[in-house]
Amino acid sequence: MRKYLQHKFALSEKGAKDMIKAFVSCTFSYIVLMLPVSLLYFLVGDLINGANVSGRLVFYIIGIIICLSLIMLTTYIQYNATFFATYEESGVRRIALAEKLRKLPLSFFGKKDLADLTSTIMANCAIMETASSHWIPELVGSIVSTLLIAISLFFFDWRMAIAALWVLPVSFAVVLTSAKFVNRKQEKQDKAKMDFADGIQECLESVRDLKANNAEERYMVGLDAKIKAVEKRTIITELNNAIFNGSARMILKLGIATTALVGGTLLASGSLDVLTFFMFLLVVSRIYDPMTTTLDNLSGIVALNIPCGRMNEIMEHLIQEGVERLSNDGCDIVFEHVGFAYHENEQVLSDVSFTAKQGEVTALIGPSGGGKTTVSRLASRFWDAVGGSITVGGMDVSKVDPETLMRLYSIVFQDVTLFNNSIRENIRIGRKDATDAEVLAAAKLAHCDEFTDKLSEGYDTLIGENGSELSGGERQRISIARAFLKNAPIILLDEATASLDVDNETLIQESLSKLIANKTVLIIAHRMRTVSGADKIVVLKDGVVAEQGVPAKLSKTGGIYAHMAELQQHSDGWKM
Repeated sequence: MRKYLQHKFALSEKGAKDMIKAFVSCTFSYIVLMLPVSLLYFLVGDLINGANVSGRLVFYIIGIIICLSLIMLTTYIQYNATFFATYEESGVRRIALAEKLRKLPLSFFGKKDLADLTSTIMANCAIMETASSHWIPELVGSIVSTLLIAISLFFFDWRMAIAALWVLPVSFAVVLTSAKFVNRKQEKQDKAKMDFADGIQECLESVRDLKANNAEERYMVGLDAKIKAVEKRTIITELNNAIFNGSARMILKLGIATTALVGGTLLASGSLDVLTFFMFLLVVSRIYDPMTTTLDNLSGIVALNIPCGRMNEIMEHLIQEGVERLSNDGCDIVFEHVGFAYHENEQVLSDVSFTAKQGEVTALIGPSGGGKTTVSRLASRFWDAVGGSITVGGMDVSKVDPETLMRLYSIVFQDVTLFNNSIRENIRIGRKDATDAEVLAAAKLAHCDEFTDKLSEGYDTLIGENGSELSGGERQRISIARAFLKNAPIILLDEATASLDVDNETLIQESLSKLIANKTVLIIAHRMRTVSGADKIVVLKDGVVAEQGVPAKLSKTGGIYAHMAELQQHSDGWKM
């Protein structure tokens, strides 16, 4: 059962054990709630039989105290087993999802967007938190307790038991019949919510471009349509639930009527005594209460397949694994007949072979979409190649744990990611144990002091979400400072100076020349002046190595590199 619960509700092992405890505690709690009915049954029996009730007063007082004590105790245990355990499991689940995401290959993220993953970690976990604390334990507890009470009723009178209990399986059948409809409507509602979340996120991220093109009003028309779609789908889903749940609740209420009708008939015919009839009326007044609440939530439990499936998709996805020990001899990067595709039938690289030697600068150039960035991502095992091999110093990168492999790399991306923290701490991400002096030294190499000196708080200035308070060039220099601070033996530069002006690009390249000494450097660039000093050029076009060699030699062949250099030379002299 534990393993079933783990998979069914995306729980940890401890969470599954705690849920079983919650089942037991809810069952006992519901059974104990029936004890006052038993006490009242004895009292009515004494009254009917003419017993001396005052002489049994101590018995009833003790019985009331015992009932209240047991109710308080079982409620306390139930609360701990459901709410407290669930909140702890909710935190464990979110951390487990985040940890799993950290280990997944980037190919997984290529199929997902930010709103989708955020919804899984936040909204879906919140739904499971409610389900685990309110719905699921109550469902199991009410079913088990009702079943035990139902069995006991048959010992009193099987005819009255059938009259009281026939509504339970019928009500459950009605709600369970709705499972297919509920899942279908829930999927459509979730899709509408996801489209809406994507629209909101896109609007916030592109508000500058929308304003620049006077496109706000036109964009809001589409966003309004997404909002209305969410409203429509929510109403349809709730209406679907109301139809089935309302019908089930109405059927439950019929149990009281059939109990009274059958009991009255049997009582009139003399085949049922008054005390038994009264006892059944008491039982049906209580036995349907937990089931009524459970039926309200049953459709929600049925719909849990969707959020649980989304979480299991993350938790059960294959991760990139490997040895946690580096065995490379040097840092030459060798691509041998490497092939790669992000999606089936969309080949990005085909039979790519080249060597980026340690102590040299290897530049990857070529038309957009040729596979340059993909090559750099494969070299650092952000993705795994689907064919051929990639080695660093003779060590197959696909056999090494990605976090261990990353010790060898300093990477400067074209799209810089910064955090809402100080400049100092954003640079320190390059090496978390770096001292302030080391951070400042790296920052000066990247010429960050040129803009930090103008800030009131200097390196302690908060830069806003993703560095919103800084210019593109300033953000890029912080990223370069991280690479200086990490000082790894392999450096990947993906358009690292694209956001810099000519003067700052020259200064940064001078600093980079100090950093790259005796290191393996892989540069992706579109500006030919950026790669003119490279030791080797690798030209990628349509996913294959079209040319490779030293710049001086390639410039004389009249090939792609020579053509790109000539075009850029002409564009540099272009005037309006």
